[in-house]
Amino acid sequence: MVAKTFGSAVSGVDAKLITIEVNVGQGTSFYMVGLPDSAVKESQQRVESALKYYGYRMPRQKVVINLAPADLRKEGSSYDLPIAMGILQASEQVFFPELEEYLIMGELSLDGKLRTIKGVLPIAIEARKRGFKGFILPKENAQEAAIVNKLDIIGVETLQEAIHFLEGTQEIAPLVTDTRNVFFNSLEDYAFDFADVQGQENIKRAMEIAAAGGHNVIMIGPPGAGKTMLAKRLPSILPPLSLQEALETTKIHSVAGKLGVEASLVAQRPFRSPHHTISDVALVGGGGNPQPGEISLSHNGVLFLDELPEFKRTVLEVLRQPLEERKVTISRAKVSVDFPANFMLVASMNPCPCGYYNHPEKECVCGPGIVQKYLNKVSGPLLDRIDLHVEVTPVNFEEMTSEGKSESSKSIRERVSLARERQHTRFGDSPDVHCNAMMPSHTVKELCKINQAGKVLLKTAMERLGLSARAYDRILKVSRTIADLAGAEEIRVEHLAEAIQYRSLDREGWAG
Repeated sequence: MVAKTFGSAVSGVDAKLITIEVNVGQGTSFYMVGLPDSAVKESQQRVESALKYYGYRMPRQKVVINLAPADLRKEGSSYDLPIAMGILQASEQVFFPELEEYLIMGELSLDGKLRTIKGVLPIAIEARKRGFKGFILPKENAQEAAIVNKLDIIGVETLQEAIHFLEGTQEIAPLVTDTRNVFFNSLEDYAFDFADVQGQENIKRAMEIAAAGGHNVIMIGPPGAGKTMLAKRLPSILPPLSLQEALETTKIHSVAGKLGVEASLVAQRPFRSPHHTISDVALVGGGGNPQPGEISLSHNGVLFLDELPEFKRTVLEVLRQPLEERKVTISRAKVSVDFPANFMLVASMNPCPCGYYNHPEKECVCGPGIVQKYLNKVSGPLLDRIDLHVEVTPVNFEEMTSEGKSESSKSIRERVSLARERQHTRFGDSPDVHCNAMMPSHTVKELCKINQAGKVLLKTAMERLGLSARAYDRILKVSRTIADLAGAEEIRVEHLAEAIQYRSLDREGWAG
């Protein structure tokens, strides 16, 4: 007899339907075909042990299991449960009247308990799209799958529960959760707030501008000046995630297995801070079965690179294309996968190896040429994609001990959200442009026009400060954001003047 069950394979951030066909006939062998990897092949031992534990048997006949489509590689241990169900149906030990109406996934332990699996959210989305009645999966993953409505989410703890449910001898109520209510209630649950930061008003202002226009930013300053502390608070002033953005972000974290037990929609913008020893594959994504890297895990959020010059040069160079295209394409011999990567890059660095170049009080002990050599570790093309260069100076004792209240993230976020709304209105006809930082060059010329006084100021600044030509577009984009924050239709001279001061590393001779 041939039995069919349905599972799913995750490719990129989407899922594909897998049909698991089980045939039990004459003979004594066991075959599994359809490009299974080692973890899938080993399911024979797990399934046999789990069946015996509950008093069922593995057929001592010829068992052929086909995972279709046969040309798509199947990986992981999450096919155990559908394979077990198919074997029971095909060997006529149990009859499941609605077996083909459910998509089934789950890893079995030797005693028949179910373990958690990865990529549940895209699988649930695919199950609804394909018109399945429900999705049977490990109970610990049920909360994540319940994000998807119009699909019965049946969370089970053991193989026995799944068997009784499909037989119709045990009722399991589908998990229903008001995901949207939970999502909107947790939108503002931020761990960090700008109200905790004493002083550093100029850096807070730069962060507000970066958030309002989606600009990448680099902070240069001595150790202990507060660079990391400020970066961690940046997500708290970004506009709240929309439901669509939250779904996209959750799918990526689900595929990477980063959601954890009882997880629901990701309600806050991600903040990823990889160590400087990270490899280029871990940053950009990849592997035999391509997995999202840190830049995709920070999609719709912030990627923070602390001590930027300490990262390997090859790692920094792979950032250039995703920063421009807002996605990563990972190509293999048989497959090409796209991962979204629309993130804000925030970097920090010391001005020199000892950390005290340009310090107001401490003296730099680096030798001649050492400072320039250190700064050259960050390539020009990468700096070209960073709009704001901010010099961070240490907070003095009076500011540190001041009892005055700093402005909260909430009030800053309100201004940022208003500026973003102006940009959404402006770029309504451009589906690929959502904020000022995404503007292509031809749009900059059209939307960032400056008057004669502004042109004179910009020309003088470029000549006197030795600003490079690549700084020109960046200054105009940032000044457009500053004008949006001020609610101004036109870019005024004061907006340009503020934007010019955020180009420290473009100044000739900055490092002596």
